[in-house]
Amino acid sequence: MHVPTTSRTLLRDIGADADSPRWAEFVARYRPVLEAFLAAKFPSLAGEADDLLQETFLAVVRVLPSYRYVPGEKGAFRNYLAGILRNKALMRLRSRAAEVGRARRAAEDAAARPCGGGTAAADPDDAAWREAAFEIALRQLLADDAIQERTKQVFVRVAVKGEAPADVARDFGISRNAADQMRSRMVRRLRELVSALENDAGV
Repeated sequence: MHVPTTSRTLLRDIGADADSPRWAEFVARYRPVLEAFLAAKFPSLAGEADDLLQETFLAVVRVLPSYRYVPGEKGAFRNYLAGILRNKALMRLRSRAAEVGRARRAAEDAAARPCGGGTAAADPDDAAWREAAFEIALRQLLADDAIQERTKQVFVRVAVKGEAPADVARDFGISRNAADQMRSRMVRRLRELVSALENDAGV
């Protein structure tokens, strides 16, 4: 992929005039590299790429009038843009995580915090990403067509809703041991999904 070089003249022109016709040039220059960054770091947000890029460019409109590009001092401008986009993506993931509520907390306890550590992350952004990664992984797990529906239901009732394994096993006509094995397999798969999401995001 072509990596754009930064034109101080371009930044000056669009910073001085939010309606400058050179905005189209700016978007055409930087959109491909930002799309690639989002796809590589936050693949789960692929369906929201247009919205996130628009939010990023709107943020640029607000900051450019006071932004001064100094090559070698502030680093590549594309990295500055990627930083804005990263924050927008993390905010979107944080918003997703907030929707999970009781189900996420119950499943999180059942899975023994697969995100690891047991201590709060020093970086609030990283903490938000780990929380969101867990929620996304749980949704992926329950949407996996390769997993039997009965297994999902047993897992949800035991791990998410906190029902007694013996009662759930009886309702499904299986042994307590079978219910425990289903839960264990699902928890293990959940950990794998969380780990994959964290690796994708470079956490």
